[in-house]
Amino acid sequence: MVKWTDEERKVINSIFSNLDYNDVGPKALRRHFGSFGDLTTAAAIMKNAKVAAHGIKVLHGLDRALKNMDNIKDAYTELSILHSEKLHVDPDNFKLLADCLTIVIAAKMGESFTPATHTIWQKFLNVVVSALGKQYH
Repeated sequence: MVKWTDEERKVINSIFSNLDYNDVGPKALRRHFGSFGDLTTAAAIMKNAKVAAHGIKVLHGLDRALKNMDNIKDAYTELSILHSEKLHVDPDNFKLLADCLTIVIAAKMGESFTPATHTIWQKFLNVVVSALGKQYH
């Protein structure tokens, strides 16, 4: 189980409270999911409804971690099984997506995405990535 300080909880909640899911989700996913149709240009990707919808779905999936910070691994058991056994997602994609999400959020937050905030955010995403990959181990 991961231990979260009050400061870490505050920072994670602050990031989520300012997220525009309809903007951040699609931007974070625009380089993934070749089966989603035309992904040949940045403009096509940004207009791709499947990419946008899945980006929003991913962010809402992160809400599960936010609401279960003391037990993220158990909260993601079903999603881990789905991604490993049914969808056969390469678990490295979870880390890549986390990196994309971090870049988009850092750009949105600007100077308020401090090194300390970045460290806490990465800790949060690393726990989520580990939980999603749990079924692969």
